[in-house]
Formats: sequence, C-alpha cells, structure tokens
Amino acid sequence: MDIERIIIADNQPLTALAIETLSKRITSFHHKWEVEIVYAATKYELGVFLKQGKPCAVIIDYTLFNFDNQENFAMMCDLYQKSSSWLLLSDELTPDFLRFVLYQTTNVSVAYKDAPIDILREALRFVLRGERYIAQHAMSILLMQEAEDQQEKTALTQTEIEVLKAMTQGKTTKEIAYERASSTHTINSHRKNIFRKLNVNCAHDAIKYALKAGLVDQAEFYI
Repeated sequence: MDIERIIIADNQPLTALAIETLSKRITSFHHKWEVEIVYAATKYELGVFLKQGKPCAVIIDYTLFNFDNQENFAMMCDLYQKSSSWLLLSDELTPDFLRFVLYQTTNVSVAYKDAPIDILREALRFVLRGERYIAQHAMSILLMQEAEDQQEKTALTQTEIEVLKAMTQGKTTKEIAYERASSTHTINSHRKNIFRKLNVNCAHDAIKYALKAGLVDQAEFYI
C-alpha cells in the first residue's frame, strides 16, 4: 500500500509537530512524491478523512479522542483495513486495551510517546510501509498479562487444595466426600479440575506436584 496521506490525530500540539517533522523526513527520503499531512482534531474529522478512501497512515493517541470504547475503535480500524495503517501513540495503554486491539485488528501498531526518537522513527517507517510495529514495552505488557492470566487459570482454589491434601493422605473419594459433607460427584469434579489445572493425568502425579509445591507436608503424605 502506497501511503498518500498521513492523518495526525493528536490534540497535543508539541507531539503533533514532532510527528509531522519525523514523517516529513521519512517520506522525503523514501518516497518520490510528497505525502499529504492533515490533522484530525475529533473522531468526526478522522472519519471524514478516512471515508475519502485515500491510502493513509493514521497516527493517533486513543486516550485523547472520544471513542465510546475499545470495540468502537477496533471497528473503525477494521472498517478501513484495506486503505489505512494505524499507529497508536500514547503515554500509557492498559493491558486489556492492548490485548483487545492487537488481537482484534491486523493494521494497528503501538509505540509510546516517551520512547527514544530512533524507536519512534522506526515505528513510523513501519506504519508508512503498511507494516505492523509493536513496541517492546507493549509486547512485555502483553506477555506479563498472559502469564498472570495463565497463573490465575491454573491456581487451585482453597477447596481443591483441601481435596488434594486429602488425596495425599490416602483417602478415597467416598471418604473425602463424607468428611466434607459433599457428594462423590462433587469430589470427582474437584479431582478433574485439579488434574486439568496441574496438567496431570492421575492422582499419583497430582500428589507429586502437591509435595514439590509445598502444598502438603511430607509428614501428611500417606505411604
């Protein structure tokens, strides 16, 4: 996609001027023709430019515009997917927002305003070529969030820990159900959840995990 227009959608004058300066330097070096640079102060103005259909790069600070929500923003990016390449340039973006937008779109890049000039220049070059750029900081945030989600997903509940402890003591499903005033069906459900979360296939492996993780004392282990 040969970019014909750069839309700067940022209401901070100094940032907008810096983007324009960097963009002009990049386009004058890499393009044989002059790329038009325009400013969008509102979501409405941005929409007007996009509807004109010119292949464009949109440099935007999402936090300064009145999008209803992240879904609304992603829909606009997707609607003009064939004619636009986007660079989210903000001070801070939440992990949930990053994950949603980057997973729901294919034409949105991410960089941060406090990044070194070389990084910002690199991000702009990618976007002006119609390629995706994700800053290392954004990638780190995504990876940390995924790790936390995975940990949360695999963490045993207090009830599951108690059932696992009872299993290490050699108690049967019926005995555990009796002690907890539960049905054997409920205890079996807990066992299945324990196996799934620990990624094991049998009670023996689950008990080994419990011992290694320190969930039960060696003295409690039934031999």
